[in-house]
Amino acid sequence: MKVLFVCLGNICRSPMAEGIFNKLVKERGLGQKYTSDSAGTAGYHIGELPDFRTRKICEVNATPLNHRGRKLLKEDINTFDLILAMDLMNYKDILEQLLVSDSEKSKVRIMRSYEPDGYGKEVPDPYYGDLEDFKLVYSMLENACTCMLDELELNSIE
Repeated sequence: MKVLFVCLGNICRSPMAEGIFNKLVKERGLGQKYTSDSAGTAGYHIGELPDFRTRKICEVNATPLNHRGRKLLKEDINTFDLILAMDLMNYKDILEQLLVSDSEKSKVRIMRSYEPDGYGKEVPDPYYGDLEDFKLVYSMLENACTCMLDELELNSIE
């Protein structure tokens, strides 16, 4: 299964989610089953490393990051099985930019929708915040990725 994490600029939330997801996949020995990437709905940071605060929080949590910023591409709707938006604006932008058809809409979800009480909850953009905001986002994403992977694995057994 190919998973794409999407935020606005692809330097804070989505590369962090990608790193956390990859770490969980590796810890569970599921590397043959899942691959992931991340992208931004805007092309502000194409080719750049994740924000230094994202890198710092991931380093503290032993979460490797191997990503350079990229913009969401129209072909991503065909390349990925699941596309996860960090917030409602990202979700709307994904649907518009990828010209998502009704039959493809089930591929696009809000990141926190996998949490038991996560319906309607967003991952806030920490860009204009401080390191504490990035810590909070890491915690949210770690929980959301854990719930998502649990659900994906449960559904693959059924």
